[in-house]
Amino acid sequence: MLKKTLSLFTITALCLNLTAADKAKEAHKHGAHDHQHKPATKGAEPGKWTQDYDAALKVASEKKLPLMLNFTGSDWCGWCKLMDKNVFADHKEWGAYAKDNLMLVTLDFPRDKTIVPEKWVARNNELKTQFGVRGFPTYVVLESDGKTKLGQLGASREATPKNFIEKTKAALRFSKAAVAAFTKGMSKEKTQSYLDLLAAHTQAKKALGDWLETRPQRNEENNVKFAKFREDIASAMAKIESFE
Repeated sequence: MLKKTLSLFTITALCLNLTAADKAKEAHKHGAHDHQHKPATKGAEPGKWTQDYDAALKVASEKKLPLMLNFTGSDWCGWCKLMDKNVFADHKEWGAYAKDNLMLVTLDFPRDKTIVPEKWVARNNELKTQFGVRGFPTYVVLESDGKTKLGQLGASREATPKNFIEKTKAALRFSKAAVAAFTKGMSKEKTQSYLDLLAAHTQAKKALGDWLETRPQRNEENNVKFAKFREDIASAMAKIESFE
């Protein structure tokens, strides 16, 4: 009786293991584990993550594509892993959009030091300082020149490919290509009016950034100032969105 019980237990365990293995293979087949993808370590092409910053800059310049820099801690940062899984692993929406619109660069700060080629460690730290990155993940959106900052995005528990694409598009509204497309056919006067609105929005964001750099104390007076800065930025954006 005991032998029969052990045999049944062994068979059941074996079946469960096979089922789990089959499910894992099926999930991988359909891309359920694509969030574990590794960015390329050499070369760059539109819509695909790479650690090769210089190659991405070259392609961005040639194709006049903006860049998204992903400052991440790929093997320890929970929010980074969440965004990889919920947004960047999606090939149908995010992948299709990125392929036509972005150069994607991964600037990783992992605990496992074998993940990032040693020659890029110092460069990643320099870029982190250059763009004032204070936490992970941070997504910096740049003009195709690799210098002009168009926007900065962060993680969200509610992030989906669709709403992250919309946030990216909002940042790209200020790119040269987007401005040229929007103002095509406009009179010089109307085009200048639109450019003035964009400049006002940029200035409003800069004013907030400059103020935050002073590390103001958290008190009621500064809370009011912060709210006013945010109000000015929102007002400037509203004028841009309502421009016809």
